[in-house]
Amino acid sequence: MQVQDIMTRDVEFCGPETNLAAVAEIMWRNNCGALPVLAESKLIGLVTDRDMCIALGTRNWRASDLSVRDVALKPVFTCRPEEDVHAALKTMRKHQIRRVPVVDDDGKLAGIMCLHEIVLQAEKANGKRTTGISYDDIVDTLKAICEHRPAAAANTATMAASAPAVKL
Repeated sequence: MQVQDIMTRDVEFCGPETNLAAVAEIMWRNNCGALPVLAESKLIGLVTDRDMCIALGTRNWRASDLSVRDVALKPVFTCRPEEDVHAALKTMRKHQIRRVPVVDDDGKLAGIMCLHEIVLQAEKANGKRTTGISYDDIVDTLKAICEHRPAAAANTATMAASAPAVKL
């Protein structure tokens, strides 16, 4: 099964100058936890609800005063529409991420592949396989994503220490 067979198309996105209040509104309206960040029609990042919460919690700023540029993680890991879903799972495991933007050869956003979409396609090993995605594939990926990352704790502490003064 290819990524394009189950990815979400027509994905909402934002730009690097979009403020976090606007991003939160887009996420709320679309029931999603991440938005691709585009500049000149090219994918340049991904902002998640977690990124926003941590940035706002450590900086004590209003969401309308921080832009996506201030919090979007780089680099962004992607996959191609024609790749096998297992390639997307490998990317998720390797980089401990739940969402992978799907880009074409020109770097333009084609969609997004989220772990929940893959989970919905998984099949028990004793049944007749049609998707090629097993429960073991999902569990292995989820275990890798959830594995403790000590470096992340150090990065968060550094970010909190360097946070700007309160701006209300």
